[in-house]
Amino acid sequence: MQPKIIVLDDDPTGSQTVHSCLLLTRWDGDTLRLGLEDASPIFFILTNTRAMDADEAAEVTWEVCHNLKEALVGFDRPVLYVSRSDSTLRGHYPVETDVMAKVLGPFDAHFLIPAFFEGGRFTVRGIHYVRIGDKAVPAHETEFAKDSVFGYQHSYLPAYVEEKTHGRIRADEVVHFALEEIRSGATYDKLMSLSDNACCVVDAERQQDLDMFADEVLAAVEHGKRFLFRSAASWLTALARLPPQPVPPERMGQYVKEGRPGIVVVGSHVKKTTEQLERLLREPGIVPVEVDVTRLPEAAESLLEEVVSRVLAAHGRGETPVVYTSRVERHFPDTAARLRFGEEVSDFLMSVVHRLPPTIGFIISKGGITSNDMLAKGLELAAARIVGQILPGCSVVLTPPDHPRLAGIPVVIFPGNVGDEQALVTVYNRLRKPC
Repeated sequence: MQPKIIVLDDDPTGSQTVHSCLLLTRWDGDTLRLGLEDASPIFFILTNTRAMDADEAAEVTWEVCHNLKEALVGFDRPVLYVSRSDSTLRGHYPVETDVMAKVLGPFDAHFLIPAFFEGGRFTVRGIHYVRIGDKAVPAHETEFAKDSVFGYQHSYLPAYVEEKTHGRIRADEVVHFALEEIRSGATYDKLMSLSDNACCVVDAERQQDLDMFADEVLAAVEHGKRFLFRSAASWLTALARLPPQPVPPERMGQYVKEGRPGIVVVGSHVKKTTEQLERLLREPGIVPVEVDVTRLPEAAESLLEEVVSRVLAAHGRGETPVVYTSRVERHFPDTAARLRFGEEVSDFLMSVVHRLPPTIGFIISKGGITSNDMLAKGLELAAARIVGQILPGCSVVLTPPDHPRLAGIPVVIFPGNVGDEQALVTVYNRLRKPC
């Protein structure tokens, strides 16, 4: 029997390789049972913990796991748990997996599988790489490793584990599943020998590597092993084994009612997003609406009136406003201050969404935290179904037909660090042009 795959996603972008499954923005018992009873083999619980500090992330993860444990009473299918996080190694590891192991365990092992092939992230000889242009760069040499909250010094995953666990798990204790053994299909015995929540890292250079490894993992699970996974999105593709998505990416525009203009909301400020934004702002039919974040939170009310006025005027002319945060680099005294300001900015953007007219045709939400808040706060959805990917790594969710404000429109969940320089333009053009 195929296991039910339950994904605790630290932002809403982990669904970027799957389709036809539910995203839950709440984790009360009734909402969790929606996911458990759904026909899809996989569902996502959007915890948004990457936007929190470590203590809050642990508290939220504990609450989700506790509620899950209760909701699973009487559930008659095997279950696999995944802590989905960033393919560039940012996130609250080992905070979240420690809590999951304590509440949902015991587990024989937990696995780090950060590969995300659509985004150019892969692991070879234990080293995790990020493809930038035509060059494969060790992750610790990228801008992501310099993140002020989740920075790190190692892309050799066993050393990364030792760094993040502060030596609790030493690099030489980490079990490495190398490409050679994965491709030979000879990992079953090694998997069956794991115990006491052993820490494992997994090489993967292409999707077929993870597909083969998933076969061995599922066989071991069938014979009684209990595993926990800390992964990026490509591992979910291997586990869920979904058929091709019903609507091809280039035809996602069919979900836009009467070809109406939409809105683009950009919260992410990573370099790749800025490059994509610059190209989008050159497109016909686009109206730039910059949010000067230096005016937040003190002048939030007057700034909101200005931004909404410009959005409504652009929409009234049949154009698509692009609401984006100013690209200035802000400096904060500590991590808590940075996270708090990020919440204030995202709350401001959601205030704009609350005042959108019902004639909006689509929404493109750029950035993980922005997208999470778009679903949970801006659109106030307890659950939403992914219809598929409009671009590799970019999911499309449809709002319910009975939504009180924005019914039956496509919402694109577009991670900040995904796609080439033209990616945002491509997504916009696929939605604005009738199929």
